[in-house]
Amino acid sequence: MEFVCNKCGHREEITTKKVKCDCGGLWKLDYQPPKYSPELIDEHTWSLFRYRKFMPLPGEEWRQVTLGEGMTPVISFDEHTLFKMDYYMPTLSFKDRGAAVLVAYMKAMGIKKAVQDSSGNAGNSVAAYCGRVGIQCEIFVPEGTSDKKIRMIEAHGAKAVVVPGNRDHCADVCREKVAKEGVFYANHVYNPFFYEGTKTYIYETFEQLGHIPEHIFVPLGNGTLFIGIMKALEELLASGVVDHMPQVVIVQSEVCQPFVKAMEAGRKDVAIEAVQRTLAEGIAIGVPMRSGEILEYIYKYKVQGVTIPEEGILPAREKIARQGIYCEHTTAAVYAGYERYCQQYGKPREALLSMCGAGLKSDHA
Repeated sequence: MEFVCNKCGHREEITTKKVKCDCGGLWKLDYQPPKYSPELIDEHTWSLFRYRKFMPLPGEEWRQVTLGEGMTPVISFDEHTLFKMDYYMPTLSFKDRGAAVLVAYMKAMGIKKAVQDSSGNAGNSVAAYCGRVGIQCEIFVPEGTSDKKIRMIEAHGAKAVVVPGNRDHCADVCREKVAKEGVFYANHVYNPFFYEGTKTYIYETFEQLGHIPEHIFVPLGNGTLFIGIMKALEELLASGVVDHMPQVVIVQSEVCQPFVKAMEAGRKDVAIEAVQRTLAEGIAIGVPMRSGEILEYIYKYKVQGVTIPEEGILPAREKIARQGIYCEHTTAAVYAGYERYCQQYGKPREALLSMCGAGLKSDHA
């Protein structure tokens, strides 16, 4: 198992401390899991690590790291719509999937101190799991991030650094620190071990339902959930347990839609967008670092895209909450995208949406 550059193909051992390839490309993992079989699932482990036979874990450090993340229920929201309740997690967001695996890797590599940039949820998750195993942590967040997310980061023992400007500028400031000080960059976009955690979203769904829903709606900013979903679907296809790719639909905000615009123009990469303020802060990414890789998946599997207006977010959130599900704004944006898709293409027979984050974390607007 090695890191492979997604641009030039250069290889490095997974023990490298290089944030990315010398050519500027980001690392992917040269790892092929065994063919899916229920016998390889550890039914005695009640967390996402029950699927560890399909994950490139370098050691047993996951046993020290895990907080019981994963195994979130799939519920029926209505006759045609399923919600996977991924805010039923230790830090109330789906990012715990990736953070648990990333920090298990970090612990195995002997990392003592790390930094990360985040709109809040990923930073919260990394802070929690680093705190769990005694890794010092500093999280950079953009101004406007929910104060509740910032307080949670600090409660886990990490230092929260609020950076003036938007999410992309925040990432630039954090990476400058990495370049100057050589501290480990525990980033959910750069490090491919994170996607080995988010892919369990699909493994769980398949185990729980016995099939994959025909439509899967995914919020798309930096692509941490999208890439994990596509990786897992490819692995199930290669195993022969599913015979076709479902219709994946990405959801972006009208005020920040680099992927939808690229898809409409047939471009192989996105054009950089100036990010405007939006309630859907989790997908407000104007410079997605794995854009080329994401677009490859989009074109290969005929992924569809839909955008939602800012004024559609709060009504969608209220509609969901009326049925007892209190999600954050970015999550509500996905349901708003689902409703717009239904208006444009008709209602899917069965659609799966992720309830990515809990509502209490974003009650700041």
